[in-house]
Parts: sequence; structure tokens; C-alpha cells
Amino acid sequence: MNPIKIILTGATGMVGEGVLMECLENPDVSEILSVSRKPSGKKHAKLKEYLIPDFMAIDLHDEHLKGYDACFFCAGISSVGMNETDYTKITYDTTLHFAQAVLNQNPDMVFNYVSGAQTDSTESGKLMWARVKGRTENALKKLGFRNAFNFRPGFMKPVEGQVHVKWFFKPFIWIFPVFLPSKSLTLHEVGRAMINAVHKGYPTSALEIRDIKNLTI
Repeated sequence: MNPIKIILTGATGMVGEGVLMECLENPDVSEILSVSRKPSGKKHAKLKEYLIPDFMAIDLHDEHLKGYDACFFCAGISSVGMNETDYTKITYDTTLHFAQAVLNQNPDMVFNYVSGAQTDSTESGKLMWARVKGRTENALKKLGFRNAFNFRPGFMKPVEGQVHVKWFFKPFIWIFPVFLPSKSLTLHEVGRAMINAVHKGYPTSALEIRDIKNLTI
């Protein structure tokens, strides 16, 4: 298998930073373009950065995004305190705009989207965030990527050395993997599964925790 070139978003958030660190270490990745509003703070021979203040302002034919095999879309925001309109603008509109831009430049690309456990594929449930995530997942599958995988992790343990970990999250880092191993993953596992999804594919597009673990092998 030839090493892949990837575009990654969310490098200044916990999930994106952890996936980025796995990609930097993994020999199956040869190049990473981090697209973000702020610098990641990391330096590596594999890593290039493209700073964009507003993802919705990205040109749909931006050639900075050309020449990549996959996109690992790890950017996101909590729905806490948000109404559905504002959450939809960030979670659905921004993701789909970015996805269309990378697809225009890379028609054979694989798109890996970090969604969430209990996402509602019917788009009709009671949980606002789950409906919006479900709508986003469904739309990504229709865009025309070679493959579009929706990752639905539960608790994710950060990679050692991560900077972008919220203070209120830190007390729980060791609890979930020890007492609820079937409901937790490490971000090394999430990153490795994303890489393997590009190389190997997977029978389903919505990847629950057990599927993500299967893809780490």
C-alpha cells in the first residue's frame, strides 16, 4: 500500500490533534495538510498548514486543496447552549461546503467525518444535535466521494502529549478505558482506523465503536 496524503481539519481541538499526532507517527501517511483557523503549534516534515479564518469562505475550486487521497474532518463544536439554526450552520453547512471544495479538487477522495455516538440517521429524533449530525452524515454520503465514512466514537482517550484537552475532561481520562472499555477508544485508534478506512474500505458507512476497533487491526 502506498502512503496516503491527507487533509485534516480540527488540529486545534482534542479529536483533531489526537488524529493528527497518529498521522504524523504513522508510516502509511506521507503528507498532511492541516486546514484550520489557527496554527496547530506542531512542526513536522510531513505537516503543512493552510490557515482559513472562515471555512464557509473557502473557494469551491481552491487549488491549495488539490492532490490528496483523503480528508479527515475532525472539526466540530458542542451543541450545549446552541439553538438548532446556529448549530446547523456550523455542523451541517460548514462541513458540506468544505466537503464539496475538497471533492472538486480530488474526485477519487475518501472523506472521514467525525460524527458522534447515538447520531440519528432518520433526522427525526428528539435530540437536536443527533438530528443535525444525522442530516450531515446522510448528505456526505450523497456527494460522490469514493467512500464517505461517518465515525461515531464514544469516549476518546487523548494521545500522550496532547495540548488541546479541556480541563474538565482530564479527571475522566483513565476512568472510561478501565471501567467501560467497550464504550471508549484512544485517539490513536481513531486515527489508525481512519487511515485503514482509506486503504481497506469498510462494509458500512456509519462506524460505531466496535467498527472503529475492527479497523485498527
